[in-house]
Amino acid sequence: MTPEEAQAALDELRRQIDVLDLQILDLLNRRALAAAQIGDVKKAAALPVYEPKREEEVFHNVTSHNGGPLSESAVRRLFERIIDEMRLLQRERLRKEHER
Repeated sequence: MTPEEAQAALDELRRQIDVLDLQILDLLNRRALAAAQIGDVKKAAALPVYEPKREEEVFHNVTSHNGGPLSESAVRRLFERIIDEMRLLQRERLRKEHER
């Protein structure tokens, strides 16, 4: 492969990644909306934001459906971070509601 061919291949792969990144962003925002709605239901029912059992269900769901190339531990770490951000979103919404 020539340097020019390599650069063309890299450019195309990076364009693909840019498109995928925007799709991931859209999905994360849609997930955040659902998490915010869950937070509203929890607030109305006076339920805690943190539900360790549910988080384990999420981890099991995503790791058991993982076809790679990400490892199970990598998938778990990614979803730990996603869940942390969703929990933070719920808590921030609750805090703002209390400030009113």
